Amino acid sequence: MFLHVTQATYIDDYRIRVSFNDGASGEIDLSTELDGEIFEPLKDKFFFKSFKLEGHTLAWSNGADFAPEFLREHIA
Repeated sequence: MFLHVTQATYIDDYRIRVSFNDGASGEIDLSTELDGEIFEPLKDKFFFKSFKLEGHTLAWSNGADFAPEFLREHIA
């Protein structure tokens, strides 16, 4: 089975609650993952909140995204 995000809700700061097709769910804090050219724009919280579910994961209009496996490994 391919892992994918089925639901995502912004919480606050850089935290998002995510649910997966394997039944797992939890919160992820992406504040420490926003380095590099593609992720720098996400430090703007207004832009960070603009994510959408696209291609089975979280994605932003500038092309930034996180692999669903990465998100699943880092939920709390």
